[in-house]
Amino acid sequence: MIRSNQTSPVMGFILLGLSAHPMLEKVFFVLILVMYLVILLGNGVLIIVTILDFRLHTPMYFFLGNLSFLDICYTTSSVPLILDSFLTPRKTISFSACAVQMFLSFAMGATECVLLSMMAFDRYVAICNPLRYSETMRNVVYVPMAAGSWLAGSITATVQTSLAMRLPFCGDNVINHFACEILAVLKLACADISINVISMGVANVIFLGIPVLFIFFSYVFIIATILRIPSAEGRKKAFSTCSAHLTVVVVFYGTILFMYAKPKSKDPLGADKQDLSQKLISLFYGVVTPMLNPIIYSLRNKDVKAAMRNLILQKCVTH
Repeated sequence: MIRSNQTSPVMGFILLGLSAHPMLEKVFFVLILVMYLVILLGNGVLIIVTILDFRLHTPMYFFLGNLSFLDICYTTSSVPLILDSFLTPRKTISFSACAVQMFLSFAMGATECVLLSMMAFDRYVAICNPLRYSETMRNVVYVPMAAGSWLAGSITATVQTSLAMRLPFCGDNVINHFACEILAVLKLACADISINVISMGVANVIFLGIPVLFIFFSYVFIIATILRIPSAEGRKKAFSTCSAHLTVVVVFYGTILFMYAKPKSKDPLGADKQDLSQKLISLFYGVVTPMLNPIIYSLRNKDVKAAMRNLILQKCVTH
């Protein structure tokens, strides 16, 4: 068993996952594997289409390409580890691998929060100031906006991961999770984690609170502008340009709220059931949202569907 205390260095961790439910492991291995393949295919196709079709070389689709790439990175940082844990009796992970996985997951999550707010600003300008859209959302504006989202996510992930992994760990180093989730790792610390709690609180305000408020007020102005459009057809067309993004935002933040706003059970049996449900919710949050994003953006988007058809026709003609 991988053990450590305050005086010996940590060599690795044991991931508990669904060890207590072996039948569920087999079922979820197949389910998560299928969903992961859908994520790779859906987001991969969306990236290729936005790159190859010049008609999609706009700020909205540039952000969408970034979101698709981010979803692939986010799921790849944890899903292969989770799938391996479903098949391996001894679910261990080295200290360095745990740190890398924690960094990538945190960075991708924080980046998505900022990127969604950047996409909201893009929709705000497109609907509320359409005549100035091409002037406002130029290459020199939206490219740094996307790059800044990635940079901000990477910086906060570096800070949070460094603060977490410098702590001394004791006991059996058993992480009650599928992967090296930062809150689960902090529970194993043998030292005061008040600095970690404060820094996590600050990060939540910056990467959850501020983007949510920014998106909220952006859509207040967007909806107010749409309602002032005289024709029903005009209102429908305007709303269709931001409905996909709004749906993604609701799914993303709604799942986060559902995960962390549930009351804790005081009954031991209820606590065990809640622990299992919390794990499963966390597991599906990591794969369902990235899987839904390309579906939401492509099913009702005529430009994307047209670009896909053109791409397929070009491939058929060349062969």
